[in-house]
Amino acid sequence: MFVFTAKLNKRKLLIALLLAAVVVVAGIMLFKPRDEAASAPVSLSAVVKSNAQRVEYLRSLGWLVSDEPLETASVVIPKTFSSVYDDYNAIQTGQGFDLKNYGGLEAVRYTYEVLNHPGTADRVVADIIVYRDKVIAGDVQSVSMDGFMAGLAYPAVRQ
Repeated sequence: MFVFTAKLNKRKLLIALLLAAVVVVAGIMLFKPRDEAASAPVSLSAVVKSNAQRVEYLRSLGWLVSDEPLETASVVIPKTFSSVYDDYNAIQTGQGFDLKNYGGLEAVRYTYEVLNHPGTADRVVADIIVYRDKVIAGDVQSVSMDGFMAGLAYPAVRQ
């Protein structure tokens, strides 16, 4: 039979206890179930290869839009964002997009007339920005001077 003995001082004991605590906390954090739906923004990303799919995409979000885009334009996402682009990207990150991932790339913006925006008589349009058939950003906005801009989600109507 072998007997193993070790001299343990207070410093070694404290270090051993701290290491054990770190291991326990790390284990809890790694294996703790997460409520990802509550913590992550809902991604509105989709693959849209045709005009019909773009229109259907907007309709799936609750929007009644024109059958054809009012405008189709090439846009280059800047590598360095101005404050205006930072503000726009804040709307995008809130809905699961991030234009910073596409800096320097050319995408296409499709603009559709919105026919059913609640609570406004102003003209409203929906923009979706598509890169390689994937929706990478979008917004709904009033075209009036004192208008609004919001994400793609259909607004909740107050009763």
